[in-house]
Amino acid sequence: QVQLVESGGGLVQAGGSLRLSCAASGIIFRLNIMGWYRQAPGKQRELVARITRGGTTNYADSVKGRFTISRDNAKNTVYLQMNSLKPEDTAVYYCNAAYEYNYWGQGTQVTVSS
Repeated sequence: QVQLVESGGGLVQAGGSLRLSCAASGIIFRLNIMGWYRQAPGKQRELVARITRGGTTNYADSVKGRFTISRDNAKNTVYLQMNSLKPEDTAVYYCNAAYEYNYWGQGTQVTVSS
């Protein structure tokens, strides 16, 4: 049974920081491309950041220079460090694992107040 469990969301003031974690089980973690996506009310889900098996990263333009994705294959965990948060970063953040199949976590709410 595959599980992706996100944690670390919450309410923060603009300019603040949060660190999201996603613990994976039931998959061969090191083989998966891991990603963070977000969905704001009334908007489509969008890619925030992604990290390949080899550690190559890519980011949405809106978060470049503020967010950092990383992975710990020994802990089967992917992280998203979010700094200089803005109200427009408010969304539900989802963890994604992609290899032979695509798996999603349940999401964690991030709310940034102005």
